[in-house]
Amino acid sequence: MIPLCYAEKGETQIIKKIGGNPEVRQHLENLGFNVGGEVLVVNTLGENIIVKVKEARVAISDELARRIMV
Repeated sequence: MIPLCYAEKGETQIIKKIGGNPEVRQHLENLGFNVGGEVLVVNTLGENIIVKVKEARVAISDELARRIMV
């Protein structure tokens, strides 16, 4: 398992674990990040990562991406 921020760009990954406090986990779940779901790193822009999750593109911070294990 590696944090999402270190995942290869353009490769579909499966979310294995989501860390952080309950508020952070709930926020990520509301954005579509669920254990067992697929996520694709589209691009990185500075400290932000653009990912495709559930047919939507979402920009998340590097800090949040470190809490998502793939």
